[in-house]
Amino acid sequence: MTRTFDELVAEADAVSVVGWDFSWLDGRATEERPSWGYQRLLRGRLAEVTSALDLQTGGGEVLPGAGPFPPTMAATEPWPPNLALATQRLHPLAVVVVACTERPLPFADAAFDLVSSRHPADLWWDEIARVLKPGGTYFAQHVGAASVRELVEYFLGPRPEVMAHGQLSPDVVGAQISEAGLDLVDLRHERLRIEFFDVGGVIYFLRKVIWAIPGFTVADHRERLFSLHQQIEAGGPFVTHSSRVLIEARKPA
Repeated sequence: MTRTFDELVAEADAVSVVGWDFSWLDGRATEERPSWGYQRLLRGRLAEVTSALDLQTGGGEVLPGAGPFPPTMAATEPWPPNLALATQRLHPLAVVVVACTERPLPFADAAFDLVSSRHPADLWWDEIARVLKPGGTYFAQHVGAASVRELVEYFLGPRPEVMAHGQLSPDVVGAQISEAGLDLVDLRHERLRIEFFDVGGVIYFLRKVIWAIPGFTVADHRERLFSLHQQIEAGGPFVTHSSRVLIEARKPA
């Protein structure tokens, strides 16, 4: 039976959004995956080093699937609810999980052969360069500029200046890597189709991905949400696009 707008809203507004497990969206939304396969590539790099650090590891959802790990394996996470989840998942795998909300990173100079990150919110290139050993590698998948642009502009209107630039665009990242004294090895960018099949999926996504529409609440956007519900009911899924950037950089030996 088709659920009403109020039922969809109530369910999506009440469910927990702690961690980076998006399985609640199964059947409600789909997202294409980047062609490169980040977790598989990370697994290969972890197999070749003796020490590694995963920055902003979230709730530890990605790292376990990239093992086995080198003898020294650490991870950082700034958000307390995610930190608790990451500790539960990663400590049994002998990964040291450290709370880290500000610079400097709590590690010695030249401590790691590999620094990785999937979808970091903050990029401390000077610190990444500092903790890498000479010849060490930074390997990451970033959220690129103008990610979910169509969804953001549905609620906030045209934002060409904000969406076209930013610290996560490939050009800016390339310049920052160079300024930090690292050599760029690989930089790839893909835009990937996302479909939302009901308004509940949109609400859950915006509550979880808090930087898409900062301060998002159902109460503040209820009118636009109802219009979106009607649009999906009449015309099918709401389509937007994610932006993903694969980065590999190396510290000169």
